[in-house]
Amino acid sequence: MAKTRVVAAMSGGVDSCVAAALLKEQGYDVVGITMQLWNHGEEGEKRFDSCCSLTDVHDARQAAHALGIPHYVVNYEREFKAGVVDYFAAEYANGRTPNPCVMCNSKLKFDHLVDRAIGLGAEWVATGHYARVVHHGESRASELFTGQDPSKDQSYFLFDMQPENLRRAMFPLGELTKVQVRDIAARLGLATAQKHESQEICFVTGGRYSDFLEKHYPEVTTGRGGPIVDRSGRVLGQHEGIHLFTVGQRKGLGAISTAPKYVAAIDATTNTVVVDDLENLAVAGFSVAGVNWLVERSTLTPDRVLNVMVRYRAKTVPCRVVEGLNGVWHVLLAEKARWVTPGQGAVFYDKDQVIGGGFIANIATNSAVGAHAQQASTAQASGLQQAVGQSSADFHAP
Repeated sequence: MAKTRVVAAMSGGVDSCVAAALLKEQGYDVVGITMQLWNHGEEGEKRFDSCCSLTDVHDARQAAHALGIPHYVVNYEREFKAGVVDYFAAEYANGRTPNPCVMCNSKLKFDHLVDRAIGLGAEWVATGHYARVVHHGESRASELFTGQDPSKDQSYFLFDMQPENLRRAMFPLGELTKVQVRDIAARLGLATAQKHESQEICFVTGGRYSDFLEKHYPEVTTGRGGPIVDRSGRVLGQHEGIHLFTVGQRKGLGAISTAPKYVAAIDATTNTVVVDDLENLAVAGFSVAGVNWLVERSTLTPDRVLNVMVRYRAKTVPCRVVEGLNGVWHVLLAEKARWVTPGQGAVFYDKDQVIGGGFIANIATNSAVGAHAQQASTAQASGLQQAVGQSSADFHAP
């Protein structure tokens, strides 16, 4: 009887190598594939903490050889640049803070690997993510859950997976801790057992994303200087480009005030950075666009309480969601939250199940942000304020 074939995405790190190894031990017919996404050249090879380098391709090939599985390197550099890197630059140009790892998972790794798997006669695509998935056959949609180890859970980065791709996904590390994964790699004699993890954006080889943008996307950074203003619109200083800032940032503002100020909003139409005191950054709600739900929409009633994570590893906050216009959803928080940043993913959970998520579009405030502050469209802004109201106490009376 033929074994069930699985395509294992092997980035060259310990996680993906162990995921492939576990599948092999479980009796699957494993085919390792490494996606060549970015050509670092000489600059990238000076760094050993950036994925997608030639070193990682070598490590993936070496691990596949040790496991006795076939291994292929497939070039997706063009698709990666168009779907992830260009998006990254465009978001900064629009005054937003992107999350390229989310886009890489949903638009590159799973979309393309599922197609590749089908072509190879494989039923599944496996990755080294610390997350869990429960399949129900054709009877209902597959369900995504957090990884068993809360310190390594990566379900946040998977919210944008399309249901049809989730139906083919396997996450062999979902029940394991990082320590257990390294122990397995050592037991198998894999060279990646003690390889340290990549902590940076894989294509930003110089260490600072602003340097990368200035070098590769000068149209995003050149001539984008402008004023730094307070909530009333009073000019406090000048800056050299909106790509240098993100909501919640304190450093890099210069001597604009005797008291600490933080970025509260960015207006890309006027290249204006709005600042405020820390205590004023907490918001009662926000709106999300590009929402991907992994459950039936009919279950998302305004009285259903979910938990939302507004950035990776942030504390989740109880919330309610209300559908607005043109695919926008409004999020009402049970308690005000800081660091809610346009462009970042907002991921919704029900206990340990990922319900879905979207990209933060607009932030509700209890006071006007001045003529220079970032504004939503009239319909969306009014819908958000109506959903949120003037107090988080409204959360208890939807």
